[in-house]
Amino acid sequence: MSTTPLPLMLFAAGFGTRMGALTKDRPKPLVHVAGQPLIDHALALSGPQGTRRIVANAHYRAEMIQDHLANRPDITVLHEYPEVLETAGGLRNALPSLGPGPVITLNSDAVWAGPNPLSALEAAFQPAQMDALLLLVPPTNALGHAGAGDFTMASDGRLTRGPGHIYTGAQVIDPAILEGLPEGPVSLNAAWDIALQRKRLFGLIYQGRWVDVGQPTSIALAEDLLRTAGAASD
Repeated sequence: MSTTPLPLMLFAAGFGTRMGALTKDRPKPLVHVAGQPLIDHALALSGPQGTRRIVANAHYRAEMIQDHLANRPDITVLHEYPEVLETAGGLRNALPSLGPGPVITLNSDAVWAGPNPLSALEAAFQPAQMDALLLLVPPTNALGHAGAGDFTMASDGRLTRGPGHIYTGAQVIDPAILEGLPEGPVSLNAAWDIALQRKRLFGLIYQGRWVDVGQPTSIALAEDLLRTAGAASD
């Protein structure tokens, strides 16, 4: 891969319904963990300001996301209206702002402790053989996330669906794969299905710990992790 940082698509358009009262007056990316909004924890992974092109989508209380990022001229905020476009639809809508070639996508509702996940993905992505490279974590290193996992990984890194490893919400993806998807709202799961059929969906195990901050009880887990292990860094 090129040494130039890949552009980043930051997903920030969800309704955050599992957060209950915490998202009645704000979008989930602005819920605070350890004194900072979740979206700021995600942006801290992207490197110094201006390092890479960044696009964030917004829908629920989109004006609050726009206002929060107003001092970041390096970030383009796209308001999805009248309906939320889901992950693949949101990425496709952002492509004119992201530019050509592979893109990192990152959910804005997680906290990391260990190596920088974006750097790990950039170092491992091989465009000649991969449509997408998903960053995964074993259940033992995942906090605030129930379930047996999303993908099983073969010895060569190729993925199949099934229990084993949990998808962290971070990946590198070649947007060309989106061309086979229907217009309008659509999930990245549909793009991964295409990559699975082509045997070009790969995984990378994250060498750290990860918290899915999808519900109020996960906030304390994330704050404890940050206190004891420190945030992910290069």
